[in-house]
Amino acid sequence: MEHANAKIIFSDIGGVLLSNGWGHQSRKKAAKEFDIDYAEMNLLHEFIFNVYEIGRMTLDEYLDTVVFNHPRDFTKEDFKSFIFAESIELPGLLQWLIEWKKANPGFRIISINNEGKELNDYRIKKFKLHRCFDAFISSCEVGMRKPDPGIFKLAMGVAQASPQQCYYFDDRIMLVEAADRLGIQAFHHIDFEMTKAILETIK
Repeated sequence: MEHANAKIIFSDIGGVLLSNGWGHQSRKKAAKEFDIDYAEMNLLHEFIFNVYEIGRMTLDEYLDTVVFNHPRDFTKEDFKSFIFAESIELPGLLQWLIEWKKANPGFRIISINNEGKELNDYRIKKFKLHRCFDAFISSCEVGMRKPDPGIFKLAMGVAQASPQQCYYFDDRIMLVEAADRLGIQAFHHIDFEMTKAILETIK
């Protein structure tokens, strides 16, 4: 593949292909399920979750701070099982994208996602995301998280592509705008049909 002609699809994972790994809805559900003070847990989560997402602490260390700072009548393994079970495939796009990639071999598809390592590894394996992605630029592995411009620049360096060759999809408009400021052709993912239509126009 000639680099000058390469077309690169960058995509988020949570909120686009899968549910968010550990979003506020899952945290509220966990608080109810395990009888945890949500306000306290969420305050600690907001304080420290970025540290987990850039790979500076393990999931166990995160949970020690956010959940197991009090004696609990459930185990850490119970809680981690709950977290992992919250990851589900969103309808439509992942399976379609796997087939679209086969039909469009001139494209490379690379994730740019904020995720802690244990969740990231679980989701890649559970949903067999290697069928879709050629590489993963995950915050836990590169020590940066969106909207840091550095993570987008790193992804373009890995792809050996200019911004004009790159397309980016994310469900959060702030992150779309962060990519757009670097010259990447960035799109706000609303739903499967809209993103499908955009991809079909750029091939």
